[in-house]
Amino acid sequence: MITQMLFSRHEKKTIWAVFLILLAAALVPLANLLIPEGSAFHVPGYLVPLLGKYLCYALLALALDLVWGYCGILSLGHGAFFALGGYAMGMYLMRQIGDRGVYANPLLPDFMVFLNWQELPWYWYGFNHFAFAALMVVLVPGLLAFVFGWFAFRSRVTGVYLSIITQAMTYALLLAFFRNEMGFGGNNGLTDFKEILGFNVQAGGTRAALFAATAIALALALVLSSAIVRSKYGKVLVGVRDAESRTRFLGYRVENMKLFIFTVSAMMAGVAGALYVPQVGIINPGEFAPANSIEVVIWTAVGGRGTLIGPIIGAILVNFGKSIFTAAFPEFWLFALGALFVATTLFLPKGVVGTVQQFLARRKEQKKADAVEQAYQDKAAAKAESQLATLEPQAAE
Repeated sequence: MITQMLFSRHEKKTIWAVFLILLAAALVPLANLLIPEGSAFHVPGYLVPLLGKYLCYALLALALDLVWGYCGILSLGHGAFFALGGYAMGMYLMRQIGDRGVYANPLLPDFMVFLNWQELPWYWYGFNHFAFAALMVVLVPGLLAFVFGWFAFRSRVTGVYLSIITQAMTYALLLAFFRNEMGFGGNNGLTDFKEILGFNVQAGGTRAALFAATAIALALALVLSSAIVRSKYGKVLVGVRDAESRTRFLGYRVENMKLFIFTVSAMMAGVAGALYVPQVGIINPGEFAPANSIEVVIWTAVGGRGTLIGPIIGAILVNFGKSIFTAAFPEFWLFALGALFVATTLFLPKGVVGTVQQFLARRKEQKKADAVEQAYQDKAAAKAESQLATLEPQAAE
């Protein structure tokens, strides 16, 4: 099914997007590791994790687009799934520190020693193994999304009420993870990571590998998302978005369809968070902040919801602009972000990619109409010439 989707005539843009992402996965690490620093083509070491962070945000925006753009579920809590995936990876990275911490405790992380914890909490066991941590990266956000969606969708909570509940969920997690007794580092979170899979997280080669892994994960997520939305299930999802009552009347189990896509989206967000943490070097409760989830909505809206590629472009463009704007005018960034969202709503309701697609579609229709009109005129001219050729011999007689 995926192979058929990839080579479909209508999926050329997806093929090109995947190709460009995979190309970046190869070129950026090579430009950082192999090209000398004096060259204009050299990618500085500080830029590699920054670009990797942008791709993590792009993956998060793509996850939101699945539920908002194609199912009509405006989630204001996807930052929670992102943070949970990040904490799962952070717990693995903390366990890898061992006795190299400040207090040289081979079992307990430094913050637990500082808070006089006597033993490792049961929910930390297993995180010394990468495979277990990788499983938790998708299982914990997926399980939370499944349980939340099970009650919300079966209760037929929709619209703004569902959005408020999702934001309440992420705010509740924010308050919980701030508490020191939760065993996740409290306000400071998890940081001071040493290595991942035996490699130094600060080494240039490790950072390049993490960037490549993030790009590959984004490409795979784009392929998976495209396969879902182009399938029959995806067509029904659009029906749920546009006319939920009618879709339910036709016999579809709308709550089950919502639950599946919401869970898949949460897992994708968890993967984005897990790739984000080793590149940034910290994970704290601030990632649960409701404002972070609202920013994801803005990225998706700016790029164009319901387009898959649009949220990726929107996340990269907005965060690139944020890096520049906050360096020059840090106190005005939130005002600029709000103005960007208002401007997008008023002047680009379909986002950047959606607007471009709409323009190209209109241009194609206009060309088709012009071709039909030209063909009609040519046919009329040919008919007139034929009649004239018939009348000329009669006039000569």
